[in-house]
Amino acid sequence: MKFQTLEVWQLSYQLSCSIYIETRELRDFGFKDQITRSGLSIPSNIAEGIERQGTKEQIQFLFIAKASLAELMTQAMIGRDIGYLDADFVDGLLVKSEKIAAMIAGLIKSIKNVT
Repeated sequence: MKFQTLEVWQLSYQLSCSIYIETRELRDFGFKDQITRSGLSIPSNIAEGIERQGTKEQIQFLFIAKASLAELMTQAMIGRDIGYLDADFVDGLLVKSEKIAAMIAGLIKSIKNVT
């Protein structure tokens, strides 16, 4: 299975791109670096997990992606509450993140069921 064909990878890729676009003008480089890194980690770890040979490794990387998603959600809420990020953007990000989290959980379950 090619990771690019997975809807969960495609959605997380788009989410990561949107974070870079939304934070383009942000001057707090520490915050910007942290939130873009956690966003970038999600599709990257999904891709790496899918490309791994062993089931255990695949699942491990998918759990890392899911944890990075939780990190991203936390940072986005903080960014909203301190006025760094637009509230509507964050609301949409949180909805998309919940969907991605459910999809990652489903993918983990399907991989576990194969073995």
